[in-house]
Amino acid sequence: MKRIILSNRDRIKKRIRAKVKGTAERPRLTVFKSNKFIYAQIIDDTSGKTLAEANSTLAKIAKLKKMEASIEIGKMIAEKAKKANIDKVVFDRNGYIFTGRVFALAEAAREAGLNF
Repeated sequence: MKRIILSNRDRIKKRIRAKVKGTAERPRLTVFKSNKFIYAQIIDDTSGKTLAEANSTLAKIAKLKKMEASIEIGKMIAEKAKKANIDKVVFDRNGYIFTGRVFALAEAAREAGLNF
């Protein structure tokens, strides 16, 4: 039997996902960051559908610095959420520490009108 070795972030992510669930009334805002880009999705876990998404791979945002791109993605995901009639979400930091780019995205989304 093979033993699966999880990284620290994967263990934290698994522990967070056991508690954080997105519903139709309050979907889950999840963040993924790579070394170059940052991605955000609003997901309804009961139906398993993505309701809104934004990422920094767009040409105009990819030219920005990482922190500035995170702020733009936070604003963009909040605007898309408002168009989809979503004002309350549950924030899923996806195992990342809540500083830096993750914090900047969350604060920009809050300032743009999302409640979490």
